[in-house]
Amino acid sequence: MKPSTRYIDRELSWLDFNSRVLQIAEDPETPLLERIKFLAIFTTNLDEFFEIRVAGILEQVAAGVRRPAQGGMYPTSQLRAIRARVEEMYLRVDTTLREEIIPGLAKEGVHFRSWDELSEADKAFLTIQFHTRVFPVVTPLSVDPGHPFPYLSNMSLNLAVTVRDPSSGKSRFARVKVPPILPRFLVLPGGDQIIALEQVIAAHLDALFPGMEIVSHVAFRVTRNADITIEEEEADDLLEFIESELSRRRLGRVVRLEVEPGITEDSLRLLVRELGIAPEQVYVTEGPLDMTGFWGLYDLERPDLKWDRFVWVTPRRLASIPGERMNIFDRIREGDIFVQHPYDSFSASVDELVNQAANDPKVLAIKQTLYRTSADSPSMRSLIDAAEAGKQVVALVELKARFDERANIEWARRLEESSVHVVYGLVGLKTHTKTTLVVRDDGDQIRRYSHVGTGNYHDKTARVYEDIGLLTADPEIGADLSDLFNYLTGYSKQVDYRKLLVSPITLRDRMVKFIRREAKREDGHIVMKMNSLVDGGMIRELYKASQQGTRVDLIVRGICCLRPGMAGKSDNITVRSLVGKYLEHSRIYRFGTKERGYDYLIGSADLMPRNLDRRVEVVVPIGDPAHHERLDEIFDILFADDQLAWELQPDGTWRKVAAGHGLNAHLRLQELAIERTR
Repeated sequence: MKPSTRYIDRELSWLDFNSRVLQIAEDPETPLLERIKFLAIFTTNLDEFFEIRVAGILEQVAAGVRRPAQGGMYPTSQLRAIRARVEEMYLRVDTTLREEIIPGLAKEGVHFRSWDELSEADKAFLTIQFHTRVFPVVTPLSVDPGHPFPYLSNMSLNLAVTVRDPSSGKSRFARVKVPPILPRFLVLPGGDQIIALEQVIAAHLDALFPGMEIVSHVAFRVTRNADITIEEEEADDLLEFIESELSRRRLGRVVRLEVEPGITEDSLRLLVRELGIAPEQVYVTEGPLDMTGFWGLYDLERPDLKWDRFVWVTPRRLASIPGERMNIFDRIREGDIFVQHPYDSFSASVDELVNQAANDPKVLAIKQTLYRTSADSPSMRSLIDAAEAGKQVVALVELKARFDERANIEWARRLEESSVHVVYGLVGLKTHTKTTLVVRDDGDQIRRYSHVGTGNYHDKTARVYEDIGLLTADPEIGADLSDLFNYLTGYSKQVDYRKLLVSPITLRDRMVKFIRREAKREDGHIVMKMNSLVDGGMIRELYKASQQGTRVDLIVRGICCLRPGMAGKSDNITVRSLVGKYLEHSRIYRFGTKERGYDYLIGSADLMPRNLDRRVEVVVPIGDPAHHERLDEIFDILFADDQLAWELQPDGTWRKVAAGHGLNAHLRLQELAIERTR
């Protein structure tokens, strides 16, 4: 069988995922402001796809790479297929926004306005706003023999303006950058009218070009290569190196130009020439361009236009007794605690562990890995408090976390200033694991308390990302984490662990052994939930297991390069994806059957080459039978869902699961979380 028929192209699979995100915005059952929010999510996803993935393919073409990708497509073919998919999605966005969302919001009293639709009073108000808030920060830049074509920064939204000198009759091109520091959309007093900032600027171009005739104007947006190439072996100071690379990111090669219809041929020709792009990199869309700005509109005080807000619950094991503060260490010693966010409170579990550790005089040391976190993270403040209290505090801050590099640099410096021992990770590897270790003198012994999770230590995203975690005082897991942190901070060459599966050391081999063990059993059954399935070696193992009669049921939210349902190859494999209110982010691996028992694993690793070979990841076994029942319940709900679920077909297309009994997995898990507190 040819590779192209065995595997689905990674890039096209990712676009299929973003298409499923877009479908939520298209769904008339989705509340209107949620539809706006999902257009923002779709746009953010697509921006990053061009910044990283398309940029990488363009570099392959420029370098003359002629080998096919895993799915059998050559780089030039990938680019053509990507363009066709993206153009189709742009059309869907334009249609949904203009024919459904904007009219729907108008019926609810929220109106998108063009400048010409405004009343004179509203125009007068916005004119004052322009002159007081916008005009001082806008810099018009003309292009002529004395003014070279200006630099256009990554993701910048601009107006392409053609002006004419009335005395000479000569026309010139000028660029006006829409200030990113200002709100993308302006809400007029009363909160019922919205106008895009570029329209306000366009209405006042005469103030920016006094004495000139405004011939035309149209919005455009530039996307650049934002990937950072890190040759760490050549970097004496990783922090300094990342900072320098961040400043270079804004200079990356242009990979996409988005323009509104109506741009003049001369203006488009000039942009294409000066940006050094091919016509195939130009996308014409009705706009408004840069719908990431819709996040600001989602904050409108209209709860009737949003999903009902769910307030996460505190698990009973972590709830305080009236008149007595809960001691999290006492509770963990009683037995492992399983949490699933956002249903179970992140602040009452993970943040509380670090907070109590920082303030408990019995705690001797706290060690934590940090990949992404919030700007005002409670955990970070707790680490600072702990260090200032004289505890041994170690924070492994991953400076190479894409698009969070600058935030992580700032946290690293703040932590170092407070005497936290900060480590930046290993040469050649990203530290992606989500682990915390607390060392405490319990009187009878020095005991280690651990948290191993599937999601970042980010209190904001924990409200919308579905993740799971384990709080445990298991001495073997604690010893493994001690060895892991020594490996991360020192010169340890740890090659084996008691319970943890760690990449790039043991994870791949152990996962293969689990798969092959099930393949040998007549009742073999493999169930996996992850964000992406890309690794060719793992896919081949799953194909072999299927050929030996093993049932393989997969839940893959995003990219899936495995092709299910192929006769004689993968006909025992099913793949589904759930996209809805929460972002399915947990990684759960189950091997075995209820009759002979399960091996359950959770952790930070997807089955991708980067997770298995180029990152430090941790996967932990779940041993408590009660937690097995909880994980079984999660799987049962996810496989029974017929509201959010899609199924991957043998031809590589995704089909929405037909509605039946009406089970929405996210709503059902909310209900169960509430029931567990009673």
